[in-house]
Amino acid sequence: MHRRQFLTTAAIAATLFATAPSLAAETAQSVVEAYLAAWNAHDSAKAAGYFADDVTYYDASVGKPVKGKEAAKTGVIDNFLKAVPDAVWTMKGAPVVEGDRVSFEWEFSGTNTGAWADGTAATGKKFSFTGASMFSVKDGKIATQSDYYDALGFYKQLGLM
Repeated sequence: MHRRQFLTTAAIAATLFATAPSLAAETAQSVVEAYLAAWNAHDSAKAAGYFADDVTYYDASVGKPVKGKEAAKTGVIDNFLKAVPDAVWTMKGAPVVEGDRVSFEWEFSGTNTGAWADGTAATGKKFSFTGASMFSVKDGKIATQSDYYDALGFYKQLGLM
């Protein structure tokens, strides 16, 4: 009887250890990596699904934060994915993770074949620029995102400056 109880306890422990990675799937890093993957799948609804309802999205080149999940989806994600339907957002190196904060350097590239939300016509030009983003994740959702990049270099590549 003791042996059977031991084996049952061992089987339960093994099951808990085997499922532990799925519990860890909601780490700040995994949320941000899934968000990045949704961008690269060109799925704005899925990408925005990683935002908290009251997310604050700050783009340093704009200077004014976008607040709220729907505003960030339409004003940022939809804007970029409609203007650059072949967009690729690549993390450069490993992210820096500290608790609920994730930061990484990235490269964003594609071809501007669609109009921008502000009415700027497509240029048809390819571009590639680097930047860095900082995220805070709370309860499995992105609470803040701040992006810093060379907007002037980006606009020059598009022929807009």
